[in-house]
Amino acid sequence: MAFLATFWLFTPKKHSLHVSDKIFTFASMRPIFLIGFMGSGKSTLGRALSRATGMQFIDLDLYIECRFHASVRDIFASQGEDAFRDIERRMLKEVCDFEDVIVACGGGTPCFFDNIDIMNRSGITVMLDASRPRLLQRLKLGRRKRPLIAAMTDEQLEQYISEALEIRMPYYSKASVTFMADRLDSADQINESVACISEILRLPATQ
Repeated sequence: MAFLATFWLFTPKKHSLHVSDKIFTFASMRPIFLIGFMGSGKSTLGRALSRATGMQFIDLDLYIECRFHASVRDIFASQGEDAFRDIERRMLKEVCDFEDVIVACGGGTPCFFDNIDIMNRSGITVMLDASRPRLLQRLKLGRRKRPLIAAMTDEQLEQYISEALEIRMPYYSKASVTFMADRLDSADQINESVACISEILRLPATQ
């Protein structure tokens, strides 16, 4: 099945979704890549989509950790960011060959090398675009789990989000689909989001 879409779709459930000007064919299920800033809900939505569709969920950071028997934090500390980004690119190219998978990428994954182009060639990229106030709210609650922002004050965190988004949005905006991801904070909201994306991408349903 193929369709041409060049519009923002507004659903009754306060979601909006933009599909870029291209034709998608879903006869064979290529990887779906979820991209976006930390706190945008990539893992939350990815796991929920996996349960709803039966597709395998892959967290790219966890995939790297399993393959290299070291945490991302330790790889950064022992080898540096350049080495990590090289590893990340190699592992991304590896999962690009998988079928029926939903891949949650790290916040910086699309912003290095030609990673975003690799993802767009290999599958469907979905940018989760949460508002800055919602990102700040989520990251305040979960910052202790994220070494990069754990020691930041609220003011520093807000500034970091603003500055980092300015740098990353040109890469994020190359995604095939942009999904407004403010409504992922309850089971009902997550289910609504899954239903919306599944309908647009014509994903299979197992429940």
